[in-house]
Amino acid sequence: MSIQKVVVDTESYQWVPGGSLTVQGWKAVEGESAAILVLDEKGEPVKAEVKFYPRPDVVKRYPSYAAQADELGFRVKLGDFENFIKVGKGLKILLKAGAEEKVLLEKNASELEEGWKAASIQYYVDFCGLEDRKITIRGWILDLTGENNLSITDENANEVPGVLKRSLRPDVAENTGLESVVPENTEAGFAFSYPRSEFQGKKLVFHMKNALVEKTYEISMKKFDFSVSKVGRLKKAIGRGKLAENRAILKKRGITGLVEQVKDNVFTDEEQYMIWLKKKQPSALELHRQKHTHFDYEPLISIVIPLYNTPQEFLRKLLQSITSQSYRNFELCLADGSTKKGPSAFVKKFYGNDPRIKLKHLKVNAGISENTNEAIRMATGEFLMFSDHDDFLEPDALYEMVKALNEDRNLDLIYTDEDLCDEKGERFFAPRMKPDFNPDFLRSINYICHLVMVRKSLAEEVGLLRKQCDGAQDYDFLLRCIEKTDRVHHIPKVLYHWRVSDTSTAGNQDSKTYAIDAGKLALTEHYARLGYEAEVDYTGIFIMYKMRLKLKSEPLVTILIPNKDQAETLATCLDSIYEKTDYPNYEIVVVENNSEKEETFAYYEKMKREHENFQVVTYHGGFNYSAINNFGVRRAKGEYILFLNNDTEVISPFWIREMLGFCQREDTAAVGAKLFYPDELVQHCGVVVGIANYAAHVQNFKTRRDNGYFGRLRAVQDISAVTAACMLVKRSVFEEIGGFDESFEVAFNDVDLCLRIRETGKLIVQDPNVELYHYESKSRGYENTPEKLARFKGEVIRFRKRWKAFLEKGDPYYSPNLTLLNGECTLRKEHEVPEEWEKLFPNGEEV
Repeated sequence: MSIQKVVVDTESYQWVPGGSLTVQGWKAVEGESAAILVLDEKGEPVKAEVKFYPRPDVVKRYPSYAAQADELGFRVKLGDFENFIKVGKGLKILLKAGAEEKVLLEKNASELEEGWKAASIQYYVDFCGLEDRKITIRGWILDLTGENNLSITDENANEVPGVLKRSLRPDVAENTGLESVVPENTEAGFAFSYPRSEFQGKKLVFHMKNALVEKTYEISMKKFDFSVSKVGRLKKAIGRGKLAENRAILKKRGITGLVEQVKDNVFTDEEQYMIWLKKKQPSALELHRQKHTHFDYEPLISIVIPLYNTPQEFLRKLLQSITSQSYRNFELCLADGSTKKGPSAFVKKFYGNDPRIKLKHLKVNAGISENTNEAIRMATGEFLMFSDHDDFLEPDALYEMVKALNEDRNLDLIYTDEDLCDEKGERFFAPRMKPDFNPDFLRSINYICHLVMVRKSLAEEVGLLRKQCDGAQDYDFLLRCIEKTDRVHHIPKVLYHWRVSDTSTAGNQDSKTYAIDAGKLALTEHYARLGYEAEVDYTGIFIMYKMRLKLKSEPLVTILIPNKDQAETLATCLDSIYEKTDYPNYEIVVVENNSEKEETFAYYEKMKREHENFQVVTYHGGFNYSAINNFGVRRAKGEYILFLNNDTEVISPFWIREMLGFCQREDTAAVGAKLFYPDELVQHCGVVVGIANYAAHVQNFKTRRDNGYFGRLRAVQDISAVTAACMLVKRSVFEEIGGFDESFEVAFNDVDLCLRIRETGKLIVQDPNVELYHYESKSRGYENTPEKLARFKGEVIRFRKRWKAFLEKGDPYYSPNLTLLNGECTLRKEHEVPEEWEKLFPNGEEV
């Protein structure tokens, strides 16, 4: 027996309540399982919680360790750490395999105390780089003593006069498990910016200090400048650390693939997007063709814009972008509530002779809602298009809208993708590549935003914009619109540019803090009009909300758990359910499938004695996930079925209550949860059909701190499929569609089920507020044998044949502008061959 490799990933201290120390990592041991010993400085045992768990990320990197996959990871946790420190003893944590030992951690008493005190301040830098030629650093700080001090200096302790903004980030306390000790109104978030050309220091130093500890975060300007330069990025792309990876890419994808890989590393996200956008913009020849295109249906479009002291250059760019539209049948309705004469004077001087432009100077500035309503009252068109006064459109924006209307004249609301641009309107970045109509995503965040066009009769029916929702008036308006229509269409093209400035919502999240409360009001009233009582909270992510729907009843929920042996794993799952669940009316049905160990059956009997709502039913066939669960459903009593893997552990006490709140709605049939690996990397937050040429999890392997692309790791949203590792389903719908398809023995059974649910017109909701750990593959193992790979390949082929039309059309809840290579949500390339597909079909077979 020998220790092959040991890696300690984290050594983390928790300051309150009571304090704790957690050491986490992975080990590979040849021979029998190793043991972990926790000792004080005298060699006496110390009480600690030791857990072993799967590390699929390690197996992916080191395939030779696959046989040890289920227990590669380890986690050692000492609770009541504050009292341990007071005793003043040192600590040693050892990995022991036979006669061989490896020290995982060794600290004396003062080092332990120092680590514990340091944990009273926690911080994380989300972003550090150049934006708009400014040094920009964003992140969060939690000072658990409540002092919450932050200052920024150069290396000589001279204060740096940049712009430092603090903001509410309730998500931080929640995701670090500290919401019970962090005051609700703590401004944990920070954003700092300072023009790079004005900073002459060698270092930028962030100081965080309380009575226990002082921490600093230093940024070397020399390293910073090199890292953001093209030379620095090129070195990173082709340097020594990339040699092996680049050789593999060259062998697999040739020189073209290697060049693309290097470009991905050399060009910033902004530069890559600028290249992408330029390719997508219409040429002069295409615009000429559009101007001479005659549609069968050419409605008058009224563009309504409220002006308010609009800077002349912003107004010039806006009006130029409108008057140069390739579709000509429009009118522009401007309601000017400015306190200055400039905007109206500019419009009259340069556009006074254009009959398509209507201008009304308002005697009183009544706010953005009433001013916009004045512009709407000027409109005579069949459709209203909304724009802000300091943004601008692509020249084919109206053309694309009317093109969509000619394909479906019943559309009531059309929206497009958008991006941000700098004040000069020259640099474009942060594209919002949106899904098709996604009502639950809209209820989390106003993802539709710009550019949007609405049938005028619908706008009049819902009552135009409401002054009480100023700041979120467009959000409130859209919510009222979708209550009246589902004839909503998305154009997956960037046709609107949202200008970033110090006063715009795009550029400064604190410029309109009242918008948060306005959005909360709009959402609460929206749910009330739909007949639901909703508890709406601000997430701290601008401007995103989370909501919990009050249950109208408490029906019986059957938690269905397949199991073969793994009594310890099952115990972790069941203990978390019984200890944490705040929903009273549930039963647990374990579907026993060919267990062989006596301790498994002894554990079943123990649980039966202790819990009246626990039962075991026995499935005698071989492993077939679909058949096992169908068998279990037939023996369940619940009105709702909660499919749950035995290798999961509940984190959120409200998990059933919250999922049921969405699933009780008439339009919804299933709800999924957010699952984490034990190291708190995301394992599941929704499935995108089409990734890897079949289906895969999106945004997985992100950290628990990540918001995800467009907030999708935080936002409740509708989605095409979720994993059945934790999925709540209406029993009536499950039975209506015939349950799981038993021809999918292991893979794709849950995705196939969800797609068949979607064919009934019901929604699948992904709820990232419901969190569980998932010790993935602990029971079934990995696809690491020829037999398993052959079976998986067969299921891929079967899945692609069944859902060929869906795959060709594309997942409606995932933008066609985003990659299908993986779930990273980066821009899609012209030619993509997923790595997993190449492994399955090395000869390029097509299905």
